[in-house]
Amino acid sequence: MTTYRWRIVVLLFVATTINYLDRQVISLLKPTLETVFNWTETDYSHIVMAFQAAYAFSYVVFGRLIDAIGTKMGYAIAVSVWSIAAMMHGLATSTFGFGVYRALLGLGEGGNFPAAIKTVAEWFPRKERALATGIFNSGTNIGAVVAPILVPWVLGAYGWQMAFVLTGLVGFIWLVFWWMSYESPQRHKKLSSEELVYITSDAETTTGESIPWLNLLRYRQTWAFILGKLFTDPVWWFFLFWLPSYFASSFNLDLKKPSLPLIFVYTAATLGSVGGGYLSGYFIRRGWTINRSRKTAMLLYALCIVPIVLTRYATSIWEVVGLLSLAVAAHQAWSANLFTLVSDMFPKNAVSSVVGLGGMAGSLGGLGFPIVVGALLDTYKAQGDITIGYNYLFLLCGSAYILAWLCIHFFAPKLKPVEIIER
Repeated sequence: MTTYRWRIVVLLFVATTINYLDRQVISLLKPTLETVFNWTETDYSHIVMAFQAAYAFSYVVFGRLIDAIGTKMGYAIAVSVWSIAAMMHGLATSTFGFGVYRALLGLGEGGNFPAAIKTVAEWFPRKERALATGIFNSGTNIGAVVAPILVPWVLGAYGWQMAFVLTGLVGFIWLVFWWMSYESPQRHKKLSSEELVYITSDAETTTGESIPWLNLLRYRQTWAFILGKLFTDPVWWFFLFWLPSYFASSFNLDLKKPSLPLIFVYTAATLGSVGGGYLSGYFIRRGWTINRSRKTAMLLYALCIVPIVLTRYATSIWEVVGLLSLAVAAHQAWSANLFTLVSDMFPKNAVSSVVGLGGMAGSLGGLGFPIVVGALLDTYKAQGDITIGYNYLFLLCGSAYILAWLCIHFFAPKLKPVEIIER
């Protein structure tokens, strides 16, 4: 049996890396852009909200579109839109302009996860999906690791505009490889018959037609995924968009140079993503049910995020790096399993739509959270100690995952596959 399916995961991994590299640029340029455009924390939160609003809308639209037109074309459209938008940031001359280009970036980037999760559902049996998802999802962290190395160098050599332009160009290189390499397993000429049998070993009967959103919202399993994303996605957005600023303001980290603490944090997230996907698969191979395997793993990850509340007692930057590394690693492990729940419970012709609905919910949560972040940080910044604001935010982050796990268990107590009523 060949292993061509893992080459597909590499494509997904690279696309997700580019996706997060493009969105991470602005957080690293924040101190520079604050000086150029005279931003307050509230101004920056509004730019983040513009991205989040468009990202939420894009998630659900691309989820539906990809189920309708297929993964290959849907993914290509998404990458093209976000790459163009990333490059256009270099044209911005005002805060409003950044908001517009940021919204356009969100419109494209929302297509990444519906396309990637559907691809995994098409190319992998259930026992390998969490690991495959964890591998490609680790690209979110690689993008965040590469950005603190690449962006300061480009900023110093060519200016902030070129940082946006060069990172945006990378997406078009990926697009060439995607279009030349990807096809569904049933039609792929390089796939062996043995591997095709293995990939399709999970019996599943569908008509192949996309399913209306209102039908999907009738199922408790849909709401389990929606609420899981709603409570935990905003935490990840906070880690992405404010951690560089947190280290700069609380520990005087110079973001114009490669940032070793940020590299450590996001590298830990990479390890968490792959390891988190492996753990539930390991439980399944030992004979545990999918329900027991996924939920045990997710509860462990939720508990690993709670210690982030101890950052207020840390006395050095590396103590904080340790706590944040544990938290982001656990989040990515959680995320790999949360995404896999969709393909555990829904047929392949509904996967992208359900991921889109949950992604929209997570993005709407991420849309509201920056309001809280901006208000808290501006308040305590005016009082002379912005770190207090971050302490309150870490308290909220540490409790979100336990609440999300309880919601998932309530709405999907046994993770049973749904029988879709399509008409």
